[in-house]
Amino acid sequence: MDGIGLNSDDAEINPFSKANMPHLQELLGGQKLVASAAPFENGRVTLLPLDPNMGVDGLPQSATGQAALLTGKNVPSIVGEHYGPKPNKAVAKVIREGSIFSEMVKRSYSAALLNAYPQGYFDGINSGRRLYSAIPQAVTDAGIPLMTREDYDRGDALAADFTGQGWIKHLGYTGSPVFDGPSAGIKLHELSQKYDFAFFEYWPSDYAGHRQDHQAAVSLMESFDQVLGGLLKAWEDQSGLVLITSDHGNMEDLGTRRHTANPVPALVIGSEDLRRQFTANLHNLADVAPAIMQFYP
Repeated sequence: MDGIGLNSDDAEINPFSKANMPHLQELLGGQKLVASAAPFENGRVTLLPLDPNMGVDGLPQSATGQAALLTGKNVPSIVGEHYGPKPNKAVAKVIREGSIFSEMVKRSYSAALLNAYPQGYFDGINSGRRLYSAIPQAVTDAGIPLMTREDYDRGDALAADFTGQGWIKHLGYTGSPVFDGPSAGIKLHELSQKYDFAFFEYWPSDYAGHRQDHQAAVSLMESFDQVLGGLLKAWEDQSGLVLITSDHGNMEDLGTRRHTANPVPALVIGSEDLRRQFTANLHNLADVAPAIMQFYP
């Protein structure tokens, strides 16, 4: 989830404080996803705060934060700054040297980015008007194709808003599937089971943060909670782990248009033994990729 940090329980600035999110709060023993809730552990979930700053001055940014998540390297330190939103040459070089996706391919495991992209996205990339962000760059560098509208229409991917309503409203894709929140969560589970490693990027949260749109942010999180409810209903905890995390803070503080230095959540859902193995050395964004890859020798 792009641009999600842990902040104070203040409904004036933090949509996580105001939004009605019953499924998330039930996971967290009645708590909201705010700074005071972490660390937390119960029979199904672990919540830890992760450091997105990684010892580098300045506010965390998308390119270096996502690259750190994907590569297991302290990318801001390597390139000498927090950088974003899209990778520059230095960040792109670190991603090309190896990511979760390329390692999965190298070790003969299946991996996919479950987001579908509309044709206009590919037209922009091919024309040079648009640059890959860190996540699709890592996917394509690994030789894994990005999902298209055709993949979405076949039921092999999901739109960035989970439900597909944005594709109809903004792109005019009237013949494409539309899901309600719980159904999208169930679909997310279904798609994830086709791969050893599945990734979904949710970026509307970062947009709402930059726009300081409190109503939109609350609505987004309430919709996301419905998706989470469907995913939780379908997920078998012994089958693997669900990780919800972020590249930097933003939407949790609508008092500013800028990113924040707040810790980001690592919300880990699954069996206790898998969670404890996964979170044993989880402290900052660069720790995520090694925590994942330990399960794929």
